[in-house]
Amino acid sequence: MMDFANIPTDKKLYLFEVDDVLFPKKDYLLQIYYLFSQFVEFTEGRPIATEMVNFMKETYMESAEENLYNLTAKKFNFKNDYKENFERLMVNGHLPLKLFLFNETKLLFASILEKGGQIGILTKGNPALQLNKVKHIDWQGFDRNVKIYFIDELNFRNIDPFTYIASENQVQKSDLFFIEDNIAKL
Repeated sequence: MMDFANIPTDKKLYLFEVDDVLFPKKDYLLQIYYLFSQFVEFTEGRPIATEMVNFMKETYMESAEENLYNLTAKKFNFKNDYKENFERLMVNGHLPLKLFLFNETKLLFASILEKGGQIGILTKGNPALQLNKVKHIDWQGFDRNVKIYFIDELNFRNIDPFTYIASENQVQKSDLFFIEDNIAKL
C-alpha cells in the first residue's frame, strides 16, 4: 500500500507502476500459483493442488519469487518439467478473479481527474506479463483514457521513456510525475 500524501497536485500527467502501486502484486501471483497447481494436479493425476498452492504461497511470502518453480518441482517430485508451462501461465494466464485497485489509488485517481490531470501506466518488466496484469484489473471506469508505456520496450529502442511520454502527450517533462515502489519521482 502506498502513501500518497506527498504527491504534488500541479502535474499534468501522473504515471503509475503496476506492481504494488495499483494493486498488490501478490494478488496476481497467488492466482497464477493456484492455476498452476490445478494444472499439475490434473496433468499428473495426483491430488496435490491444495498442498502445492499453500507451499508456493508460503515460499513466496518468505523468500519472494526467486527459484520458486524449482523448489516446488523438487518438493512435489514432478513427473515432467512444467517450467515452460509455469512461465507461459505467468504471462498469459486468465485469472479467476479481478485484481482490485488499492483504495488509496482510486482516491488519488479521482483527485487527479477532478483537477484536470491525466493518468498513465509506466511499467518495468516483460511487457506481455505487465499487460496481462493490467487487463485483469477492475478499473471501475478509471481506465477510459489511460495509456500504457513499457520501460523495457522503450529502453530497447534506445528511447528515454520520460522524454517520449512528455512529447507524445504534448507536455513538458517537468509536468510528469512517476509513482513506483512507494517512491514518487520526477
